Amino acid sequence: MNTVIERPNNNLSKGVVRRCLIAAFVASTFICTAQAADKDPALLGTKLTPLGGEAAASADGVIPAWTPPGPQGGGWSHGQVRGQQWKFKDDKPLFSIDSGNVAKYTGKLSPGQVEMFKKIPGYRMDVYPTRRSCGVPDFVAENTKKNVGFAKLDGDGLALQEAYVPGIPFPFPTSGAEVMWNMKMRYRGVGFDMSKTVSGISPRKGSEDWLRTSTDWFMYTPWGVKGSALFSSFDRLEVATYFSYSDPAALAGQAGVVTTKAGEQATTFYYFPGQRRVRRMPAYSYDAPQIGLDNQYTIDESNVFFGPMDRFDWKLVGKQEMLVPYNSFGAYDNSAKIEDVAKRDFIAPESRRYELHRVWVVEATVRQGMRHQAPKRLFYIDEDSWNALMAVDYDKQGQIWKVREGYTIPVYETGTCDMEAQAQYNLVDGRYLYDMTSIGTGKNDHRWLTDSANNPRLKRDFYTSDNLRATSER
Repeated sequence: MNTVIERPNNNLSKGVVRRCLIAAFVASTFICTAQAADKDPALLGTKLTPLGGEAAASADGVIPAWTPPGPQGGGWSHGQVRGQQWKFKDDKPLFSIDSGNVAKYTGKLSPGQVEMFKKIPGYRMDVYPTRRSCGVPDFVAENTKKNVGFAKLDGDGLALQEAYVPGIPFPFPTSGAEVMWNMKMRYRGVGFDMSKTVSGISPRKGSEDWLRTSTDWFMYTPWGVKGSALFSSFDRLEVATYFSYSDPAALAGQAGVVTTKAGEQATTFYYFPGQRRVRRMPAYSYDAPQIGLDNQYTIDESNVFFGPMDRFDWKLVGKQEMLVPYNSFGAYDNSAKIEDVAKRDFIAPESRRYELHRVWVVEATVRQGMRHQAPKRLFYIDEDSWNALMAVDYDKQGQIWKVREGYTIPVYETGTCDMEAQAQYNLVDGRYLYDMTSIGTGKNDHRWLTDSANNPRLKRDFYTSDNLRATSER
């Protein structure tokens, strides 16, 4: 059991909070069970958060009680640096973890994080006060309540069959698959626009050559429209995406559209400018490597996890208090220089933020008769927002292979938290990648959209092979 420490009040000094936090880390890890076996929707918004997280503070008070966070961006407007407008922007680290003191904190770290301290010289994590910054619009909260006892998975228990949207299907999850569908169906508005997103892969051993890409990327979630509807009324379309490379020269002009329905392999069309042809990519999913990215990034590693779930069995391990990336505005700093953020072996510690939060832990193991290059995976899903915060992939020898971090932030446009930017560390190859960031893009910041009017990309017919051909050949 965790050591019980007298809960600090809001006026305690930072030094006292730091001592309490360290004492909590020395205690062994406690895995919680589902918090409400009776699945009473009246608990949502009272004893639980509107989306099913525990509203109460942790026993030691390090994780504060959840209260509606309200507006957090001050006078922010699109194009301004998001982190500079956040109401807790003046927070300072309570302490740091490095290879010299990591043993004190292993109970609050994932196996992948512990391995990173062993394998990556100079790696450091700065730990900040916990800020439960994730809110929820009223209509999402109401749909989540309506889903209790109503939302269901298909006969295989792997794909969402029906739910009221936008809302969390399973605020009282009883399986790993339900937790993962809560992650997939978190409210993100109706679309996500990145006219310029910046990604990169660190050099191979013995080289100094980075692979850096710039992409026009757009995501469409039609079920995110304000109000209440059935998921089936959107043909169970999980997400549709469009992307087009502008850099580097080897990828410039390549483009694709991907539509993903619940329980089905994604339908992908890809435009190759050298051939001036659009081709369907029937095998471009699961652990297929993404084109042109040096075999460092598979399709289902995007967004920490992306795509159908039928190659794995999903076990709900429980809930755990862990140090996770949270309120990680550094990956969305459109005023920063990429060279200052993306260091040779890791994202600069000053651009990462870690806090103690409760997360759902899900273990994925390859199903009998299936194959995948990562036969075992661990996922860590935030209880407040259902964002994927971390993942650990194991190789066929049972060794930790890849570690992913999803950088969640409060989104001023939607009133929720979301995660797009991420980093992935390949501990076997000694390389890492960062993806979907807005670092150094100036006014081309990410834009979360809540209204589908007058935008051609917020229509289903934009995501077709014919339209891809037409837009790519202009």
